[in-house]
Amino acid sequence: MNGTWWMLMLCGAVVLLSASAEAQRTGAAARTKKHLLVVSHTAGFRHEGAIKSFDKVIAELADKSGQFTVEYCRTAEDVKQMMSPEGLKKYDGVIFSNTTGNIGIPDLQAFLNWVKSGKAVIGLHAAADTYHDEPAFIDMLGGEFLTHGAQCEVEVIVEDAKHPAMAHLAPRFRVFDEIYEFKNNDRAKLHVLGSMDKHPNDGHPQAGQPGDYLLIWCKPYGKGRVFYTGLGHREDVIESEWYKQHMLGGIRWALGIIRNPQPRIGQPATK
Repeated sequence: MNGTWWMLMLCGAVVLLSASAEAQRTGAAARTKKHLLVVSHTAGFRHEGAIKSFDKVIAELADKSGQFTVEYCRTAEDVKQMMSPEGLKKYDGVIFSNTTGNIGIPDLQAFLNWVKSGKAVIGLHAAADTYHDEPAFIDMLGGEFLTHGAQCEVEVIVEDAKHPAMAHLAPRFRVFDEIYEFKNNDRAKLHVLGSMDKHPNDGHPQAGQPGDYLLIWCKPYGKGRVFYTGLGHREDVIESEWYKQHMLGGIRWALGIIRNPQPRIGQPATK
């Protein structure tokens, strides 16, 4: 009888220890997850379909990767609360998901200082059409929307095949999307990941002419990291598997989950 009692006690202790260890592992995993704020409030043109598609895609990426969580900032009131200096304390990075115009960040300089402190910014397509009246925001992002023509197919040159946002792509790949041209977009200040060597064939008088047209880049910003992709206007692009991997790689890089070398600003990229 005593032997049976001791055996039951031992088994119970083992179960309790195992449960405790599992709880500790689960808690540690939850604590190491990064927390992203997905901002899609617009004060200008609204890419409604693209925003809805990306909301679905980012939820899927967060769930499947298990490396980050997402919350959504969709209205002017959300921006006021969630992007205040106090509200930002719970996040490791912000995704600007086709934002446009002056979206009403309560203290823009405090936000930029927050990024410089070691946070992540991921910009998608119309993120470059945000805060045209704020040079500091444009400097942080690395480029400002100038214009675009009709949607068209372009050939994108991968300039850094080692970057996690680009590693799965062919050295030259084709995509049909709305293609932006930028101003305040200096190659010498960026680590260019993807570009075009001719003007998009979008009906512009210069269509097809040789040139240097930047499309995807990253950069340090203080201790923070910024990743921007000009792609992501069309819903079929956003929901494609290659684009999901493109965004996941950019997000993981910006959050510091993948610690590949720092960007080589103004230097030739590795092919």
